[in-house]
Amino acid sequence: MRGVFSLPGRFARETGVAGALIAWLVAGTGMLMLAFVFQLLAVRKPALDAGVYAYAKAGFGEYLGFFSGFGYWASACAGNTFYWVFIMSTLTGLGVGGLGAGDTWIAVIVSSAGLWAFYLLIRKGVKNATFINTVVTIAKVVPIVVFVLLCVFVFDPAVFVENWGGADYAGSLFEQVRGTMLVTVFVFLGVEGASVYSRHAKRREDVGRATILGFLSVVAVFASVTIVSYGIMPMSEIAALPQPSMVGVLEHAVGPWGRWFVSIGLIVSVLGAYLAWSLMAAEVLSVAAEGKDMPRFLAKVNANGVPENAVLLSSLFVQVLLVILVFANDALNLALDLTSALTLIPFFLAALYALKLVLTRDGYGDDGRGLPRDRIVAILAVLYTAFLVYAAGLQFLLLSFIIYAPATILFAMTRREQGRKLFSPRELVIFIVSVIGAAIGLVALVTGWIRL
Repeated sequence: MRGVFSLPGRFARETGVAGALIAWLVAGTGMLMLAFVFQLLAVRKPALDAGVYAYAKAGFGEYLGFFSGFGYWASACAGNTFYWVFIMSTLTGLGVGGLGAGDTWIAVIVSSAGLWAFYLLIRKGVKNATFINTVVTIAKVVPIVVFVLLCVFVFDPAVFVENWGGADYAGSLFEQVRGTMLVTVFVFLGVEGASVYSRHAKRREDVGRATILGFLSVVAVFASVTIVSYGIMPMSEIAALPQPSMVGVLEHAVGPWGRWFVSIGLIVSVLGAYLAWSLMAAEVLSVAAEGKDMPRFLAKVNANGVPENAVLLSSLFVQVLLVILVFANDALNLALDLTSALTLIPFFLAALYALKLVLTRDGYGDDGRGLPRDRIVAILAVLYTAFLVYAAGLQFLLLSFIIYAPATILFAMTRREQGRKLFSPRELVIFIVSVIGAAIGLVALVTGWIRL
């Protein structure tokens, strides 16, 4: 449940109650279709491991598969960067000085210390790390449930009605809904997580079941946290709250103890989420390396069975992002939006692969059982992920290219290890497009058209 603590403020900045309800209907339906896509892919293509990366490779070739895997990994790292900024911002709200909104040099130093402490912890073994993750799950769920229940108890219908239309915000209702899409992607990230660990499942059907159950268990929570907040404060005030905005809403509702209650639970739960996504990022790199789609040094495991080089590269990337965010105008929201934007291409390719399967009847047998349903699911998932790319806007697409294009160095290393030609003709075209996109993005940054 990434980013749930930031939902009230992010939604209030974009829309009112009506727009929020439509946004969750669109995002919930779209993400449900995407969850169904991962379910059908796990069943129809049980030999494919590592989920998002493997599906793109199988459907569209090694280079796009590489980009998908790298993009998903980079998204996980950007999300982990967001977590550190989020923790620092929360500590500021509790009165700790010098951390700002998580974007000061002191905040970077403190975050870096935590980053490398977790790196050492993970290197000692996954079993220790997953045990800690289990413990912090309680700290994640309890504050959210208490928040919703307390907000329902002090809910003010008059305030809720006043917040209905979002009249203070420019743009049509469509634009308001569009403005919420990246944050909804962020909080839903993880719906595909079971497919990333699919090679560890005893039955492939369990992968799809875990994906759907995981989705259904969180969608109501996200919508509830968002909607009940509109009954506590005017949305202009919610929009002005520092992040994590859920803390400010509960403090307004019940007093100062609400800030401490949510903040402590938030910090513990975010650390647990950081741990889980660090393992996820390393898993993507190591599996890709084992499949000879990443340099073989990333597949190396230590005596504890941990892919130490994959964990190290992930930690280094987070460290670089922490430093870059010091120069951003809004570090927290930039990290959140970048995390979402980097997943859009991997998700879009996975949905396209599902559509390719249903159109070619690959994996369905002679009777075609389940084909009509899967066809509808795949089409809707493709339309939804295409809309997400549009909703993200050109700015984040170009920022994604800036990250994607240099990653080709890893692809080149892989091909060189195997004594293969660097690019096929089609791969060369994809490479040129990515470089052009990165160049345009860099020019836009230098000229100020894109601002961090």
